[in-house]
Formats: sequence, C-alpha cells, structure tokens
Amino acid sequence: MAARTPRLIATDLDGTIVRSDGTVSARTVEALGRVERAGATLVMVTGRPPRWMHEIAEAVGHRGVAICANGAVRYDLHTEAVLKARLIEPEVIAKVVERLRSAEPEFRFAVEYPDGFVFEARYNLGRWDADAIGGRPVDGEGLISRPGTKLLAFHPDREPDGLAHRAMEAVGDLVTVTHSSGRGLLEMSAHGVTKATALAEFVDDLGLRADQVVAFGDMPNDLPMLTWAGRSFGVANAHPDVLAAVTDTTGSNDEDGVARVLEDLFPDA
Repeated sequence: MAARTPRLIATDLDGTIVRSDGTVSARTVEALGRVERAGATLVMVTGRPPRWMHEIAEAVGHRGVAICANGAVRYDLHTEAVLKARLIEPEVIAKVVERLRSAEPEFRFAVEYPDGFVFEARYNLGRWDADAIGGRPVDGEGLISRPGTKLLAFHPDREPDGLAHRAMEAVGDLVTVTHSSGRGLLEMSAHGVTKATALAEFVDDLGLRADQVVAFGDMPNDLPMLTWAGRSFGVANAHPDVLAAVTDTTGSNDEDGVARVLEDLFPDA
C-alpha cells in the first residue's frame, strides 16, 4: 500500500454513510469493499446497539468489525455476535437517573443491553425502537436491575446541545454523556468509554497507530474518534462542532461523501 494510504478506516453509520432514507447506496457499499480489497481494515463505529446492526451487516456483506453503543460494545459483523462489552453498573445507573430526574423532571429513561433494551412507560420510542424485538417497559426498579451498555435519557421539550451540557455538569463524574440526533435524546456510556477509547483499543490490538487511521463522522458522539484519528472527515451535513474539529470535509451522506474519499484513497482496489 502507498505511504499515504491508511491502514484502517473507521466510519460512523447514521448521517455519515447511511442516507436520510435509511439506506446505504450501492456506490458506498462498493467503496467500503475497496478498503478490505486493498488490505486495510474496515470498522463501523456507531451509536447503534447491536440489535440495530443486522441490516448493516447484510448491506456490507458481513465484512469487518463494528464498535457499537458509542464504544461500549465490540461486535463481529461476520457472525453478528458481541465480542466484548463495557457496562454501566446498576448502582451508577441509579445515581445518574436520580440526579438527572432532579435536574429535569421530564426526563424519561431507557437502558440498552448487549441483548436487548428496557424503557420506562413514558419513554418516547423512536422508529427503530418501536419496531425492535426484545424491548420491554419496566418500572423504576426494573430500569436499574442489571448492568447496561448505554443509558438513554429523553426530554420531549429540550434541544440536545444545551441538554447535554447540563447533563455533563450533573453526571459527568459518573458516565460519559453525548448525543447523536436532533432530538432531546442523550446517550450515556460507562465513565471514560467513547468511540475513541474503543477504537484506540482495537487499533492497538492490530498493532497499528492513530496516524494510520482515517475516520468519518457527523455528530458530537463522533468527536472523540475524529479528534483521535490521524485524519478525519466530516460530511457536509455534520453538526457544526464536527465541521470545526475535523481535518477535512466531504460531501453529505446523501451525496456519497464517504465513498468519494474512499475511491480517492484506494483507487486501485
């Protein structure tokens, strides 16, 4: 491989390679294939839980590894199996819920597990959650009954940037707080767990370095990964904080922006 060619490509999914209609274009699938044909490693790094990965695994031909739940889960796309998980302990979930509920009584909570999810009755299920198998409503005790990969807090009347800032002040000593949508939905992982920490661990396992990695993303939950990687691209539709932090930009998710870059990086694959 040429000296400028990366050894590992790390890409977010929704809003980055997944289009607004929920699909991955044929051009993007072909471009992702170039990565492995060139001998590099492809990693999907996403806020999605494992239960949302089946369609992606099929779309990319069950190639590669995914880092799910904002770094909490390493997932094999070949076998669709969880390889490892970093969990939030029940007592921490309980403290976070108590503090956030005191700060914003309208918060509604859900907890992701490697094998499913639970949610409070008032929690507003998104399209994916409403269609998913394995979710069940619980009371307060059920919400904190077992360790989870991700704690979700939804507020029906707040915008996510300000909400995330207030939550970090309230519970930043207990969990890692981020967000990845335009709704008032916060995503919390175990303290110190981010897309960057999980990707760095995986890269180290392969004997590679950050300067051999090119990363793509669009939302604040991608920022740790994008600032860690040697080279980073924000898609044109990205959050302003992402566009201010990356080393490069490309076309939007609906314009196959990531595919354009991969075709340039791997022209002969």
